[in-house]
Amino acid sequence: MKAVTWQGKRNVRVEEVPDPQVREPTDAVIRVTSTGICGSDLHLYEVLGSFMSQGDILGHEPMGIVEEVGSAVPNLSKGDRVVIPFNIACGHCWYCDQKLYSQCETTQVREHGKGAALFGYTKLYGQVPGGQAELLRVPQAQFGPIKVPEGPPDERFLYLSDVVPTAWQAVEYAGIPQGGSVTVLGLGPIGQMCARIAKFRGAATVIGVDLVDERLEMARRHGVDTIDLRQHKRLADYIRGRTDGRGTDSVIDAVGMEAHGAPFGALAQQFASLLPNPVAAKVTEKAGVDRLSALHLAIDIVRRGGTISLSGVYGGMVDPMPMLTLFDKQIQLRMGQANVHAWIDDVMPLVTGESDPLGVEDLATHQLPLDDAPHAYEIFQKKQDRAIKVVLKP
Repeated sequence: MKAVTWQGKRNVRVEEVPDPQVREPTDAVIRVTSTGICGSDLHLYEVLGSFMSQGDILGHEPMGIVEEVGSAVPNLSKGDRVVIPFNIACGHCWYCDQKLYSQCETTQVREHGKGAALFGYTKLYGQVPGGQAELLRVPQAQFGPIKVPEGPPDERFLYLSDVVPTAWQAVEYAGIPQGGSVTVLGLGPIGQMCARIAKFRGAATVIGVDLVDERLEMARRHGVDTIDLRQHKRLADYIRGRTDGRGTDSVIDAVGMEAHGAPFGALAQQFASLLPNPVAAKVTEKAGVDRLSALHLAIDIVRRGGTISLSGVYGGMVDPMPMLTLFDKQIQLRMGQANVHAWIDDVMPLVTGESDPLGVEDLATHQLPLDDAPHAYEIFQKKQDRAIKVVLKP
């Protein structure tokens, strides 16, 4: 089969690789019909290469048609249309019983002290071959795959793999009061969906912040009050001026470790990426730093007693945090990988109905053949050709 493989920093390649097989009774194999490139894939493309091996298959946002199932997968049949959550969970361990599927004890990567295994996402998370491929082996298929109906286009359902549940959890964790206010930092795919979900769930004031024209335009199409970061050197003061001098009730950081405006963090990340992989991995895992400008901005913007929800990926171990400010302002912080299955009952009706209240069919800006993956990664990372969300079609 063809698959998108990691070859090095800013270097992905579509290669012929062996077809996946059912290896365990709880496995399934699907033929992938659509697969997204996620913003967190760009971290592998840029700064987390020390945890990758040449030839690793990328991708964790796939959907497709079941081709084969193991003997212990009674819930699936050949021909079923399914979406595959990015985290791999068994559905029956202690953490899964708490609906903390991203911490599944069955698939935890204990060698690296990490939570549940993820598709296509480094040695730290199990080095499981990912979904940017023609075929995908799905472990724990007795629980993971989400059946979806025939008929609507893939884009109605594809984002159940990551974008929609990640954004739903981010809004849930933000604790926005009914009729309250929220600032969303970063209007990439997750930030776009966070803003839409916050409005859908009753926030009266939803402010979206970015510095890319097409992202701001997309957010405005969905009724979001946008702010162009380039026009405000003192953004927190500006937002306080619009919220009775307090700041918004909540802030969602949908930017993460590669934020703009953090030169020290950027330099440290680039330095680590130049080291030999075994050395770089140790440096990043034990002494890595993130670009924290978005998080520091969130701390400044949120009102006293408010909540910050982190959905952008952070990976640093020695990040400097303004603990005095956090303590003094009585700020609550919530974060973590999305527990996809925990939110499916909430979001499934929103993507199956005709009205499309979350606008999932207005998110992908590019649908490209799998063979165009190297170009797709480049334009997504460089924000070229108005790329906001790229979907590959194997």
